[in-house]
Amino acid sequence: MNINSVNAYACKLRLLYKQALPCAENPRTLKYQHGYCTLGEAFNRLDFSSAIQDIRRFNYVVKLLQLIAKSQLTSLSGAAQKNYFNILDKIVRKVMEDQYNPRLIKDLLQDLSSTLCILIRGVGKSVLVGNINIWICRLETILLWQQQLKNLQMNKQVNNGLTLSDLPLHMLNNILYRFSDGWDIITLGQVTPTLYMLSEDRQLWKKLCQYHFAEKQFCRHLIPSEKGHIDWKLMYFALQKYYPIKEQYGDTLHFCRHCSILFWKDYHLALLLKDTGHPCTASDPDTCLMPVSPQHFIDLFKF
Repeated sequence: MNINSVNAYACKLRLLYKQALPCAENPRTLKYQHGYCTLGEAFNRLDFSSAIQDIRRFNYVVKLLQLIAKSQLTSLSGAAQKNYFNILDKIVRKVMEDQYNPRLIKDLLQDLSSTLCILIRGVGKSVLVGNINIWICRLETILLWQQQLKNLQMNKQVNNGLTLSDLPLHMLNNILYRFSDGWDIITLGQVTPTLYMLSEDRQLWKKLCQYHFAEKQFCRHLIPSEKGHIDWKLMYFALQKYYPIKEQYGDTLHFCRHCSILFWKDYHLALLLKDTGHPCTASDPDTCLMPVSPQHFIDLFKF
């Protein structure tokens, strides 16, 4: 693509998003890659392999891979697809080793296997980059990963120090109120009878519904219990079927509106020098930065 084509494409995106064409920055080398035209190009250049090793970024990357699996897989180039499955392999290995958030990965693999089954069955109707046998091998690998995660046994931690059971009730309750995912509350409630009792608190589930959904939304789907009270726990899971829940991530990609740069914040520099790791030329750089959700990242490259 020549420079005139890149400039024309950038103008098109400015009209669509009222932003300049995003490019990506590797905070380790501070090298800039300008003129990214596709999701695959940005995906290849941003350091997602290292990001999954950071617990603050892990869920963000998994969610991004899940969204790509649902709708953007065929838009990736051959190199981007290879990178995608290499990152996915590292994620599965990490979960198998440290058992961090296996439920999230199971959801990702389920969506990915469903997409691949549809694509493979519809060969000729959809565009698949690469040999069909490669895609069949990938599907077989995903099915193998799903079986491994299904057989995953959580290791019992041997710890002679303070445990959850030793904490007073008000502290356990505070922990539960920090959760924004209903499944996390249910999972923690399975640890001890005390936690189960706290996890069934109506007020806890009411707060969760109020956090994720607008009042007019849950008023349309009121579910009374046998005693005539609203069953807020059932309400939460019922509302999930109709409305998206708020997403929370420890860290996200950021977009600089002034420089048109996508980048990961460098938190070591931020703590020591109050520097994000992106040398913005704006007079007030902080006002130019905006967090980019996984869906927003994909939307930036839709046209």
